[in-house]
Amino acid sequence: MRRLLWTSLADERPNREFHWLSLMPATRVTVAGGPPPSGDVDWLPLDYRRPTTRFTEAAALAWLRGLDSVSGDDFDWVASLELCSLVTGQVSAWARTRKTRQCVVIWANDPEILFYRLPPFAQATKRARHADLYLNLVRSGYDHCLALGLPEEKCAWVLPGVDTSIFSPPPTAPQRPTITFASGLAPKKGLDLVIEAFERVVLPQVPEALLQVVGEGPDERLVHAAADRHPHSVAYLGGGDSHHVAAALRQTTVFTTAPWAQRRWNEQYGLAYLEAMACGVPVVTTISGTNHEAVQPPNLRVPHDAEALGSGLLAFLTDEVRRSAVGAHNRQTVLRDHDMLTQCVRMGEVFQQHEAH
Repeated sequence: MRRLLWTSLADERPNREFHWLSLMPATRVTVAGGPPPSGDVDWLPLDYRRPTTRFTEAAALAWLRGLDSVSGDDFDWVASLELCSLVTGQVSAWARTRKTRQCVVIWANDPEILFYRLPPFAQATKRARHADLYLNLVRSGYDHCLALGLPEEKCAWVLPGVDTSIFSPPPTAPQRPTITFASGLAPKKGLDLVIEAFERVVLPQVPEALLQVVGEGPDERLVHAAADRHPHSVAYLGGGDSHHVAAALRQTTVFTTAPWAQRRWNEQYGLAYLEAMACGVPVVTTISGTNHEAVQPPNLRVPHDAEALGSGLLAFLTDEVRRSAVGAHNRQTVLRDHDMLTQCVRMGEVFQQHEAH
């Protein structure tokens, strides 16, 4: 039995990476830090030292309290998220003193990320160069590791998976033409552009269309304002778990987001795309970072422009044959390349290969 300690970031999105690792064959995961996890894992309720909340997720100025009291004898591996996170820097020192194998799970796709050069994240990144495995969840992440000069024999990539039993097509297509935006409601995800495209381009051509928004965050106010302007055409469904999101996607004609690249962030992949595709839904999104790895033709990636986005949405809303064909294609793509259990087995094979050396 492989014993793996997952050290959570302060703002880590729950039940994602550690959940996938827990589904690897013959693996027992203990989660350190973060909120109480769901699933078949153990939990160490460690707190964080956090001088400021200005930065979040991998860039959070936060590290675990009490990690030094955790025995390395209880674990074969320790893992964390992203090279530059302060938790990864902390874990790197912990692993070296205890001679425990270290894995860094990586979404990052750009070797020129500002935080790789900005203290104290630069020091964390330098410490992470001693890790035993760099498990990338996107191909561009693997390429970025090589560009950083990390040893090729320590780098691997396995595409993320989704639960294809939860995210599955409905028995019948939705009756009303419905666009769904499902993501965190942060400005970088482009809800403002989606609403503009819906109002300016879609509604004049398809007045019966519905825009439904799933998620939570600071841009929730934009949804409420749009719903006030169009009470019968815009609906806010709030946040929720996978079942809540899947229920919304099964009532969806076309899925959309509109991410835009920033100095500190660009779209790396987009699990929401995969969830929509698993439900047999076409995707229209804006070009950002490396989201082409998830959103491939016959889905549409368009410039970050309301007219272009609206035109892409209309292309599926007004063509039943096209959207049916693309939806069927998307479902088969996810079943082939992104089934969660299959991808978790592949992750386990990567760990096994590195344990053999």
